Amino acid sequence: MKRFFQPVQKDGSFKKPTLSSSSSPASANDGETKTGPVEDEENKTQKKEPTKFLTWNANSFLLRVKNNWPQFTNFIDTIDPDVISIQEVRMPAAGAKGAPKNPRELKDDNNASREEKLIITRALVGPTFRKYDVWWSLSDSKYAGTALFVKKCFPPKKVSFNLDGSVSKHEADGRVIIAEFESFRVMNTYVPNNGWKDEETAFQRRRKWDKRMKEFVLQSTDKPLIWCGDLNVSHEEIDVSHPDFFQSAKLNGYIPPNKEDCGQPGFTLSERKRFGSILKEGKLIDAYRFLHKEKDMERGFSWSGHPIGKYRGKRMRIDYLLVSEKLKDRIVKCEMHGQGIELEGFYGSDHCPVSLELAEPTIDTNHSSNLNPE
Repeated sequence: MKRFFQPVQKDGSFKKPTLSSSSSPASANDGETKTGPVEDEENKTQKKEPTKFLTWNANSFLLRVKNNWPQFTNFIDTIDPDVISIQEVRMPAAGAKGAPKNPRELKDDNNASREEKLIITRALVGPTFRKYDVWWSLSDSKYAGTALFVKKCFPPKKVSFNLDGSVSKHEADGRVIIAEFESFRVMNTYVPNNGWKDEETAFQRRRKWDKRMKEFVLQSTDKPLIWCGDLNVSHEEIDVSHPDFFQSAKLNGYIPPNKEDCGQPGFTLSERKRFGSILKEGKLIDAYRFLHKEKDMERGFSWSGHPIGKYRGKRMRIDYLLVSEKLKDRIVKCEMHGQGIELEGFYGSDHCPVSLELAEPTIDTNHSSNLNPE
């Protein structure tokens, strides 16, 4: 599908914002970031914590800013999410060639990277995104990476970037951002693709990831979890448009020796079983499927194959908003915002945004006298 590049307009009166200010979440040191209250007159609200969440695999945040920004920001203005989770940022981390990288900062050590950073900076000081703080977790190259935008009126207590509890590192390729609020955690992840073969960078990598993720979920029971992102798995047959096509998919005729590893990455039986185990043992609810029990061939999938070729019309639901069972009764709605094989509502990506809205928590008056703020 043809994309159109819209160059950033030069404005002699423009003053380049500083992303490295010590008060900016994106400028803090690697690892865990503790934040304090932020006053924002535009975003004062009666809500104490976020209730509206959006996840989107942008398939290059820079390209979306260049080519699809007016349409996407109009969409954000309409949905008005409190938290926006982005995957596949594909912006390299700061640091010169051969030097240690800072995955919290966008690269700007040469002319090309400075121009790209400026394009992103200008986009984020516009009227839609200036009400959000942003945290980055970036790869060393234009690969993978995640970003988390949180309205300034809802400052998280802390933000971390790995599954191991370490405060000194990010996950490889910038695949995790975890924001902790008073009563729950939000985790944004870009899960590694399973690949087609039993290799270190394919099946083996995904097995290790799923094992670590399950351990994280089972150990993080002190607060409810909202887990969102591109999870690169379609749990059930209802979650793909053409189950037989995806089950029989091969790359160059190769068939894995274990039949449970056969098929389209994201729809192999082994991946689906592991994902189901995480949901069951971790007591997590798939918010979309909780509300939408029937297959929806028009709006029920978050990823769509290329409009030209054998994957035309072949779609999968691999982007999720999962919530702990304790939050189940607060689920108001969870929606896919793209439709059709022509990728309407995908804003240039091959994934569409997915949103979740929770009801505000109710206070049990019988126990309110025992609630002591921390």
